[in-house]
Amino acid sequence: MKKPSSRIREEIVRLQEQLKQAETREAERIGRIALKAGLGEIEIEEAALLASFEELAGRFRGGNEKATGRKSGGAGSAAGAATAAVAPGAAASGAGEA
Repeated sequence: MKKPSSRIREEIVRLQEQLKQAETREAERIGRIALKAGLGEIEIEEAALLASFEELAGRFRGGNEKATGRKSGGAGSAAGAATAAVAPGAAASGAGEA
């Protein structure tokens, strides 16, 4: 039995809301860990911080992913970002964003 398109759309909306809630929980968890690690006090450009997070995520995945500082869209791209290496003197406007 096939589902009508209206039911499929309703299911998509429901799943999108679940995804949004899951991403919010993950972001809050990673943000709390990043703040505990002191990343909220470091002045660093967002692109440099993202590149560090990507490198860290690659280490935990076991791969040798090259950091680009761009959003990769991959699941868990910032997972485990609590101890990202930050170059000394890397100052910019994105301070405190985790």
